[in-house]
Amino acid sequence: MGYLRTPGYPGYPELVDGADAEGFDFRKYLRILHKHRWVIAGCIGTSVLLSLIATFLMTPIYQATATLQIDREVANVVQVEGLQTSENVGDPQFYQTQYELLQSRALAERAVAAIGLADDPKFVVKAPQSVLGWLRSAVFSSAKAASEDGEASVEKAQKDAIDALQRGLAVSPIRNSRLVKVTFSHPNADMALRVANGLAEAFIASNLERKYDASSYARKFLEERLQQLKVKLEESEAQLVAYAQKQGIINLDDRQSLKGNDLASINAKLQDARNDRIRLEQLWLQAQKAGGLGLTQILGDPTIQENRKLRSQLAADYQQKLGLYKPAFPAMVRLKAQIQELDDQAKLAAGAIKASIQAQFEAAKSAEAELAQQLEATKTDVLDQRSRSIQYNILQREVDTNRTLYDGLLQRYKEIGVAGGVGTNNISVVDRAERPSIPSSPKLLVNMMMALVAGTALGVAGAFGLEFTDDTFKSPEDVESGLAMPVVGVIPKPKSGITVSEAAQDARSGMSEAYRSLRTALQFASAEGFPRTLVVTSSRPSEGKSTTCVSLATTLTQIGMKVLLVDADLRNPSLHKHLALTNEVGLSNYLAGAKLPQEVAQDTRTNHLTFISAGPLPPNPAELLAGSRFTSLLGLATESFDVVIVDSPPIMGLADAPLLAGVVSGTLLVVAANETRREAAKVAVKRLHFARASIIGAVLSKFDTAQVGYGYGYGYGDYDYQGSADPDVPKLARSSAEG
Repeated sequence: MGYLRTPGYPGYPELVDGADAEGFDFRKYLRILHKHRWVIAGCIGTSVLLSLIATFLMTPIYQATATLQIDREVANVVQVEGLQTSENVGDPQFYQTQYELLQSRALAERAVAAIGLADDPKFVVKAPQSVLGWLRSAVFSSAKAASEDGEASVEKAQKDAIDALQRGLAVSPIRNSRLVKVTFSHPNADMALRVANGLAEAFIASNLERKYDASSYARKFLEERLQQLKVKLEESEAQLVAYAQKQGIINLDDRQSLKGNDLASINAKLQDARNDRIRLEQLWLQAQKAGGLGLTQILGDPTIQENRKLRSQLAADYQQKLGLYKPAFPAMVRLKAQIQELDDQAKLAAGAIKASIQAQFEAAKSAEAELAQQLEATKTDVLDQRSRSIQYNILQREVDTNRTLYDGLLQRYKEIGVAGGVGTNNISVVDRAERPSIPSSPKLLVNMMMALVAGTALGVAGAFGLEFTDDTFKSPEDVESGLAMPVVGVIPKPKSGITVSEAAQDARSGMSEAYRSLRTALQFASAEGFPRTLVVTSSRPSEGKSTTCVSLATTLTQIGMKVLLVDADLRNPSLHKHLALTNEVGLSNYLAGAKLPQEVAQDTRTNHLTFISAGPLPPNPAELLAGSRFTSLLGLATESFDVVIVDSPPIMGLADAPLLAGVVSGTLLVVAANETRREAAKVAVKRLHFARASIIGAVLSKFDTAQVGYGYGYGYGDYDYQGSADPDVPKLARSSAEG
């Protein structure tokens, strides 16, 4: 517990729970739930009961589930560019599109038509009709039946079947896979099975049909384009042939004309002739410069070689015989003549070879010149033809372009025709639906759990709603935080079957123990101890201030103190009833000057307790209390009694209580738990402030621990003060306990 100094009440610390000082008190919310536990229990019970009734009234629903595999890439039997999907593999739009197609109305229409659901009376389950709708249908049924023809009925049946299929359909993708579960719910198990499998087959057929329609549209488009390109190609070819005939242009390979080919051939021959002429010219120059047999072509001639071989033999023979014979010797002269003849033959042969080289050079030179002239003439013809082939080339390019487009589209048309007829599909059935044996809903356990949660939430909300809309004080913490004053006592509510008087007279009751604790707290309320004069008041009637006065006075006498109990409620006195005394003469007589104090005082059955009743009800109680005689009475009483306790009227709307609180040494405010409203108590405290009353603190009366929870007071509820828990423990006599 933390202690906070209460503004305006020096010397009295305000007891504030540590959790409150921090801003949150978990026990407070537990106490609220404990207090309204029957509200929470009622909400839970009602919710569970309604859920139980609703569960048994619900129509059983069966679910049949078929599992499909949706692949992004089709098994491409024929690779045709453009017919394959080009989406990114990680693109989530593809699968989301497939899920939406599964739930589309177009697929529902296809499935209804394929399965024949529109003509099946078991399929469409009509929803319960409201009373107003039933009356409307009963009144206008004949007129509507008369105006509705057969076609409209068929359309309506078709529409109802489609709506029913879409209502019962659920598509559930399996995370991190290409599988999707198609579930259909229906009161008839066989119908659920039939629709789930039929819907899966209809989706596969619809997917194939969309692909076929796409290829069919492509083929039709290509057919139209091919026909157009064919006509255009024929026209461009005809124009090209006509122009070539008119200009005399003949192509060999659709690229090079005859003149161009001749020019290339003559140019090649001229290059060869020039090379030959250069070679022969170089050879002729060598022949002119070479003397005798110094030319390679002469030395390599077989005749020359044979001549030189024979001459070498004759020369060797001549040199051999020259040692025996003289040069003039006839044999030697003959050898010399033979050698000379061989030399002459060699010269003639060498001259012939040089003449041949010269002739070859002259012929090559002439051939080069002739080819050069022919090349120039051909160039002139080619340039002339090129000038005439500009338009021809334009027409040729157009023909080539048209032919390329036509061939490409024709090939594309053939490929699409083949690929479109293959009929591959990227959707397949993994698991067909099976006939459900037990209904999927209603689920009793799930409904009960939901009802329990809903009832608990509603009960807790109701409990907190009742608590926070109730502005009465419920616990000591509420009083301390709302009135900024300490709670010096908590008086419990008597147990069931026991009256307040019985509980107050029983010295071992929880109420008696609480008043003894209040007595102890008041003994330490100030440095002087128990206040000599004490006013007990409340903001409104019936809050327990009279019971508090009597019980507090009784507990003071038990410790040997002499107590004067004064009933100052001159409007509705009640203390004489608690003490079983008369009210014929009392305080009003003394205040009016008709009696002395000792004449209005009465002895009670309790030792050391003297009582002054209210007396006859005066017409002006506030004026009597405001006089000096009441102050004189308090002064005289404090001389003969240890404590004077004054029972005051309620504060609200009356001036009596502030007048009494202003002349006594201490004021005790009684607050009834769950009865006293916060605003009324705050106004009462303000009025006491204005009267400069010394407020000791508040007493919380009628406190129900069973309603708010444990942890308050002095253990009542946790311990039975009316007797020991062990029957073998002896009990003291009442007189000893009270003594």
